[in-house]
Amino acid sequence: MDRLARPDRPGAAEVVLGRDVAGKWALLIIEALGERTLRFGEVRGEVEGIGHRMLTQNLRMLERNGPVDRKVHPTVPPKAEYTLTEPGRAPRATVDAICEWTRHHLGHIEGARERFDA
Repeated sequence: MDRLARPDRPGAAEVVLGRDVAGKWALLIIEALGERTLRFGEVRGEVEGIGHRMLTQNLRMLERNGPVDRKVHPTVPPKAEYTLTEPGRAPRATVDAICEWTRHHLGHIEGARERFDA
């Protein structure tokens, strides 16, 4: 067990949430999967701007922590499919709302960044 995320340790949930589950790419991957089962390339096509290595790392992390299930088919080349587990589907409404809020307010966010950076 990860010593930082022991359930009996104060702040354990915050460690797992902040470090693993609620990262930028993780939220976008959860949104992309939704109720679907997707192959690696399909997930990559849905998550704009993510590189191969970053997608691999995040899918492995999500699989390790439980929100994503990976099924490998014994074909050549190997075919892996990703789907959300029940715990992975549970926060979907919240994740979808955060992503939609970001899209809706993107102009304001970019303007605020420009003013801040000036």
